[in-house]
Amino acid sequence: MKSLHVMLIPVFFGLVACASEPPQELNDAHTEYEKVANSQDVQVDPTDVHTAQESLAAADRAFEDHGDNAHTRDLAYAAERKAELADVHARTTMANKQTADAKAQLEQMKDSSLKQKSAQLNATQAQLSATGQALAVSEQQRAAAEKRAKQAADDLARIASVKQEPRGMVITLSGGVLFASAKYDLLPQAQTKLSQVADVLTKQDKDSKILVQGYTDSQGSESFNMALSQHRAEAVRTYLVSHGIASDRVTAQGFGPANPVADNASPEGRADNRRVEIVVQPPNGGSSQ
Repeated sequence: MKSLHVMLIPVFFGLVACASEPPQELNDAHTEYEKVANSQDVQVDPTDVHTAQESLAAADRAFEDHGDNAHTRDLAYAAERKAELADVHARTTMANKQTADAKAQLEQMKDSSLKQKSAQLNATQAQLSATGQALAVSEQQRAAAEKRAKQAADDLARIASVKQEPRGMVITLSGGVLFASAKYDLLPQAQTKLSQVADVLTKQDKDSKILVQGYTDSQGSESFNMALSQHRAEAVRTYLVSHGIASDRVTAQGFGPANPVADNASPEGRADNRRVEIVVQPPNGGSSQ
């Protein structure tokens, strides 16, 4: 397009030098063509500009051959109109291209945003699914633990007195069954019962902490009873550990005549108070006496 534009100008000025003054219509046609030819808009579609260029060249030839006459003016007028139409078409085409580009960019942004939101949604759904699975597993584990605890309580109830308290499951064994009077060596029948207790705890509950608490009646001195209850608690702990319960799970503590469960005024009451309690603590640790 620029090469044709360069060719037209010398021809036109040569006509001016060699002939009479060009008609105003031809001057106007050249002015309009120059405007559209130098516009950035025509780069999108230069077809109409080429048409205007050819029409202007025809008007220049007519002026060269016939001078300023009606035919030359008509051709010049037509060239000017075609240049104007080329300008309008170029502007319209550019505007349409800019609109299409903007729409395409908007659609691309929407698509990118949609993909991002879709990825975020998928990530959220995956996280919710993982959380749901974890909760389901946790619930299954809790239910299994409760089932094992109930089974353990049922099994232990056939061996000793079992109660559920805030501090945990309390297994109570009479001191008369475990020890001779004022002694802390386990009797044979005590070993049989403790073997059964250890067997249940190792099979049904492998994690809970266990507190062995020794008690005496009120007969005798405070210091003697405290020492006796501690020795008896340690004897039971040692036996449980030797029969499969992890040593770091079991603690022994003597309480002497504290926390009586019966009246020490009667032989029967004192017998009840001479006891060992095996406390299987709940997961939160429970509370000791």
